Amino acid sequence: MPEVVFPLDSMKPFTEQRIVGHNRWHPDIPALVQVKPGDTFRVDCREWFDGAIQNNDSADDILHAPLAGVHVLSGPIAVEGAEPGDLLIVDILDVGPIPQEDSGPLAGQGWGYTGVFATGNGGGFLTEQFPDAYKVIWDFQGGKATSRHVPGVSFTGIVHPGLMGTAPSAELLRKWNAREGALIATDPNRVPPLALPPLPDSAILGNLHGDEFDRVAGEAARTAPPRENGGNQDIKNLTKGSRVFYPVFVKDAKLSMGDLHFSQGDGEITFCGAIEMGGFMDLHVDLIKGGMATYGVSENAIFMPGNVDPRYDQWLAFSGTSVTLGGEQRYLDSHLSYQRACLHAIDYLQKFGYSDIQAYMILGAAPIEGRLSGVVDIPNSCSTVYIPTAIFDIDVRPGKNGPAQIDPGMGVPKASA
Repeated sequence: MPEVVFPLDSMKPFTEQRIVGHNRWHPDIPALVQVKPGDTFRVDCREWFDGAIQNNDSADDILHAPLAGVHVLSGPIAVEGAEPGDLLIVDILDVGPIPQEDSGPLAGQGWGYTGVFATGNGGGFLTEQFPDAYKVIWDFQGGKATSRHVPGVSFTGIVHPGLMGTAPSAELLRKWNAREGALIATDPNRVPPLALPPLPDSAILGNLHGDEFDRVAGEAARTAPPRENGGNQDIKNLTKGSRVFYPVFVKDAKLSMGDLHFSQGDGEITFCGAIEMGGFMDLHVDLIKGGMATYGVSENAIFMPGNVDPRYDQWLAFSGTSVTLGGEQRYLDSHLSYQRACLHAIDYLQKFGYSDIQAYMILGAAPIEGRLSGVVDIPNSCSTVYIPTAIFDIDVRPGKNGPAQIDPGMGVPKASA
């Protein structure tokens, strides 16, 4: 096993660990761990809510989740010799749930969860149709996920980090705050909000304290969205065997990661989506000096996906166009057309006995594929969602005998308030 450079004790909360990570982006958060180009090492990662979500049949913990505290990230990790303008090569050698802990109270100890946030807490991709808080627990065994809340479904996990990236420069951070602040100003009272401004409350900034903590907490960017440094991209194919090339904006790169997922559908459409868990990552790093200019990668990571995905060979695909549920035509709106494709899939799965929320959870957690299928045929964008048929215990393909019926079981827990 590689050397563990960022260890975490499952018995202690994130802020009481020997090495404390962070939950904001800022160039002045100190790197308490250092590695060299060519090194191979292990990083432990906490589930993004640091253990606030429980393995039970209530969704109240999702409703009251401590959103101001996410994501708890392992890092920053300094890479010796990295300078602004370089490309940082990160090889994901292995990634998985918490090792040797296959049962326990923490997500990653043999189980994980998928949630839907209430609209007031950020909602999800289909928040108009699903405005309340829900939770599904998934159990892990033999690399597969099953759930008492969504029976009749089983799939192999495509384990990956939802979030990984390098630290922004001071200039880049100012750019983020300015453009996101301008967006918020267009509709400051919107629910859910258009963006998340800096928030000192619940900030975790490594070993910073005193006046320096207060300064950084007031400037640091929230980790919810992906940005030029990578960040919360939620790319399900960024799994074992992947090679990622991150732009370097500060000395030593300051690499951080977390928000591990056991599995996810394209888009992580439930928002508290995928199957969230804690676990570990084995990484190898190297540098391409001056690589940003050499390869024209001035912003956003490029990557080579791994080759360990489950190989499904039969799919059922649903399409949608950029027309609202009320019949209003929109111009080449791919976000809307993907929503419509997902809603068509949910309508279809209900004919087999699933509830609408069970079908929605399947789309968020199972390895569905989402595609932009047409973006030029005015006025309609066309998006498609592909569902692997092998994940179901029954045959979900259309046939002359009509849809088979599953027993929906206890159903998906919904928050009580």
